[in-house]
Amino acid sequence: MKKILEFLLLFLLIGCSINKKEPVNNETYHSKDMKAIEDKVEKIMDDMTIEEKIGQMIFAFYNKDVVDDELKDIITNTKIGGFVLFAKNFSTYEKTLSFIKEVKKYNSIPLFISIDQEGGKIQRLNELRDVSVSDIPYMYDLGSMNDKELSYNVGKVIAEELRVFCINMDFAPVLDIYSNSLNTVIGKRAFGSDYKTVTDNALSLAKGLEDNGIIPVYKHFPGHGDTIIDSHEDLPIITKSREELLNFELIPFKRAIESGANIIMVGHLAVPSITKDNIPASLSKKLISDFLKDELGYRGLVITDALNMKALTNYYSEDELCPIAVKAGVDLLLMPPSPKVCLTSVINEIQKGNISIDRINESVRKILKLKYLKIDENYNNYLPKEFLNSNSHKKILNGVKQ
Repeated sequence: MKKILEFLLLFLLIGCSINKKEPVNNETYHSKDMKAIEDKVEKIMDDMTIEEKIGQMIFAFYNKDVVDDELKDIITNTKIGGFVLFAKNFSTYEKTLSFIKEVKKYNSIPLFISIDQEGGKIQRLNELRDVSVSDIPYMYDLGSMNDKELSYNVGKVIAEELRVFCINMDFAPVLDIYSNSLNTVIGKRAFGSDYKTVTDNALSLAKGLEDNGIIPVYKHFPGHGDTIIDSHEDLPIITKSREELLNFELIPFKRAIESGANIIMVGHLAVPSITKDNIPASLSKKLISDFLKDELGYRGLVITDALNMKALTNYYSEDELCPIAVKAGVDLLLMPPSPKVCLTSVINEIQKGNISIDRINESVRKILKLKYLKIDENYNNYLPKEFLNSNSHKKILNGVKQ
């Protein structure tokens, strides 16, 4: 009997040892996961033509709500890496859904499907005709509450409604500080008039976006809050000293960098105290490569503001814009007037030896890593339309006093 008991005890001990689970080392798991993504990216890049690589750097737009032959040609022949949705792309729920699915189906590499869904006067989903969507308040009203949890939850609301259409990137939050009352282009799009309010609430909203499947894009570096000129119409010149910028406008961006920002949008602003000239920040190597990347230590993607804005087109020809931006260190080229001209002009500069293949590969490697890390898994995971203007979303937004 004693031997039987000893045998049973030994059996149980062995069984426990076999079934015992080692604690999961999350750091090791994530590093292995990243290694798999990096290997996948390298394999894809090995098979890409130089045209396909440059295409990954281009965000296209289109002013219709149908994928006609012209748009199909842009998507397939330019091999764009991203698409921007605007008011004219929205119609009914079903037609908009069909439009987005059609845009996505031609390229094997996932697209960044992006939108300006800030709140206030900048929210494209409001263009839907047959369904009600949440009315996101101005960020200035949200910032006035100075409640980081509320800002996070508003980010969650935006994210969930965007994911009804499998949009995966939002050109928000605005990190500009509304410090000039004559500024009409930013105004109440900003979270506030001081850097702490802007930083705390913008980063909280960004986390709400990111935790719920949307890549936030922090804008407009190095700060568009203290301007009078609208960069949609002409080039604003920031007259502040380098020290003034570092101690005010740049604080939200530095905090975003510290928090692991994946994408920063550079504005069409001249900043002579940093660049020593009036070249727009979005085209300036001194501002992007030397200052943002080298001095501030930013390692994420840099995207331009829209390349069809008059702050640039008043001074640069169409075939100049993309090559200058790429040379400056830009990774993503937003809304060139013609994606085909953009592609051709960069190829021409490569053939002349003015842009290296390594410069292109540097951007494309980062682009693909972010795509396969952040958007690939849920690329076609459309949330039900019941998320639009849901009761839970209304409850959150009712907490913002306007």
